Amino acid sequence: MLDAAMLMSLDEVCTNVLILAEGLEKDEFLSSRLTRAEVKHQILTMTGLAKNISPAIRHRMPELDWSGFEVLSVQIGQSGQAENEALWFSITSLIPATLMWLRVYKKTHPTLFSFQPRAS
Repeated sequence: MLDAAMLMSLDEVCTNVLILAEGLEKDEFLSSRLTRAEVKHQILTMTGLAKNISPAIRHRMPELDWSGFEVLSVQIGQSGQAENEALWFSITSLIPATLMWLRVYKKTHPTLFSFQPRAS
């Protein structure tokens, strides 16, 4: 059940980031202090969620870039160009792909997102 809650939260955070960055070009995003700060906060939340999802669930969802989340959490902690590139990569690639796969899994494996106890 905890994994289901984290997967649902991961979906929500990804959606939030895409809404925040919608319509922004890279330079606009990077120069927008408030939007950039909130996106960074949301991405750090996303990487924390991804890190805490159980290995069993990760194994059942191989299309999600679990190692990418780990690398991202390190790059976001840096400053300057490395962090800027990591944020933009997240917005334009990692997050849209994650959201797409989460939606696929919701349809094909709805029990992953269920708050009902699984049968052993």
